[in-house]
Amino acid sequence: MAPSVQDSCPSTPGKGKIERSSSHFGRVANRWQSPGSAHFFFWSFVLVGFMFYAVVHISPSGLHFMQHHSSTVRDLTWGGLLWEKQIEHSAHLKRETGLVVLVTGAAGFVGTHVSLALKRRGDGVVGIDNFNNYYDPSLKRSRQSLLEKQGVFVVEGDINDAVLLERLFSLIPFTHVVHLAAQAGVRYAMENPGSYVHSNIAGLVTLFEACKAANPQPAIVWASSSSVYGLNLKTPFSETDRTDQPASLYAATKKAGEEIAHTYNHIYGLSITGLRFFTVYGPWGRPDMAYFSFTKDILRGKPIDLYQGPNGIYPARDFTYIDDIVKGCLGSLDTAKKSTGSGGAKNGTAQLRVFNLGNTSPVPVPRLVNILEKYLRVKAIKNIMRMPKNGDVPFTHANISHARSEFGYNPTTDLSMGLKKFVKWYLTYYDTPLDRKFHD
Repeated sequence: MAPSVQDSCPSTPGKGKIERSSSHFGRVANRWQSPGSAHFFFWSFVLVGFMFYAVVHISPSGLHFMQHHSSTVRDLTWGGLLWEKQIEHSAHLKRETGLVVLVTGAAGFVGTHVSLALKRRGDGVVGIDNFNNYYDPSLKRSRQSLLEKQGVFVVEGDINDAVLLERLFSLIPFTHVVHLAAQAGVRYAMENPGSYVHSNIAGLVTLFEACKAANPQPAIVWASSSSVYGLNLKTPFSETDRTDQPASLYAATKKAGEEIAHTYNHIYGLSITGLRFFTVYGPWGRPDMAYFSFTKDILRGKPIDLYQGPNGIYPARDFTYIDDIVKGCLGSLDTAKKSTGSGGAKNGTAQLRVFNLGNTSPVPVPRLVNILEKYLRVKAIKNIMRMPKNGDVPFTHANISHARSEFGYNPTTDLSMGLKKFVKWYLTYYDTPLDRKFHD
C-alpha cells in the first residue's frame, strides 16, 4: 500500500538547536540581517514582480499554452474531447441497416445484456448509468468492464440530468432509446419511496423531454413491469386487463409511467413501446432478487425465508430467463416505427404499444429452491413464514400472445436450465470452491 502524506513524514520533528535571543523581535531582526535572508528577501520581491507582470502583460502564446493545458485536463472529464470521442466510437455502426441506440441503465442487469446483444449484431450503442448503491456497485462496475471490452461506452450520469441528455442527443442522432434505468424492488419502496418517484417518474419525464426535443426524435422502448397488474385476479395476465389497482408503490410508479408515455405519444408524437417484464433472472442478475439471495444464503448455511399465503399456498412467479427478455427487447426495437414529431410538435399519429414479456409457466417458489439445492449440492435451511402485507403479489402469469404475433416472441429457456446457467456463473464470478466440482 502506498504511503500517505502523513506516513512520509516523521511522527515527531527532529530536534534542532534553539535560538536564544533576548526577545522575539530580536530573533526576527537577526534572521533578516543574515546574508541568506537578504538573498531570500531580494528574490521574493523579484518573483512577486514577475507574477504581477505576467498577469498584466501575458503574451497570446502564453495564454494559448495555459488554455491548451486546461483543455487537455478537461478532455479527460465529462464533456471533454476524449469523452466525446469515446461516445462517437461507441455509437459507430458495423452494419448498414443498424440502429443507433441509447441504453439507459446500461450497467444494470437487463441493460448489460441488451447492450451486448445490440453491439454484437453491429448496432451503435451508447450507455448511461448512475452506478447508485441500491445494491453492490462493484457488480455494476464489473458489468461496465464487460461492456467496455465489447466496445460499449457507458456514460456515468443520471437520467434526471437534462443538460447531460441534451449533450448526448446533440452529439449522436440516436434512432432508438432503450430506457431500462429505474429504481427496482417492491419492498425497498417502503423504506425509500422518494427514490422511486425520482427515478421512475421524474427520470422518465426528463428522458421523454430530451427525446421530444431531439432531431430526429428517436423511437423509445422502455421497461414497465408485470407489477402493474397488481391485485388483478384474472390469469394469465393480458395487456388488456385492468391495471389501476397497484399493490405497491413500485407498481404505482410503473403504472404512472405508462400513463406518462401515453401523454407524450399523444401530444408530441413520440413512438413508445412499453415492456412488462415478468421476474427476470440469470447470470449477472440483481442481488436483491430471491433466486440470487437464496443462492448466497444456501451456500453460507444461512436459513432462507419462504413465504406462505392464505391456505398454505406458496407464491408462484413467471420466471423469465434473461436471454428470452433480450429477444423481446430486440424484437420490440426492430418493429418500432419512427416518431412523428419535430420541434416539440406532433405531425401525425405515432405508434404506442405495450407487451408482456414472460415465460408463460408460473413456478412456486419452493420449486425454485429445490432446483437450486440440486445444482448447489447443498440442502437449504428453510424458514416458513406468513407472507407479509408489503405490496407483493401471490402470483404472476403472462399471456404473451400479443408479443408473439407482433415480432415472434417465443421464450425457450425453462427454469431448470436457466438456474443451471445462473449457478455456473455465480460460482465462477464469486470464485466459490464448488465451482471446481460443477459440471455441465
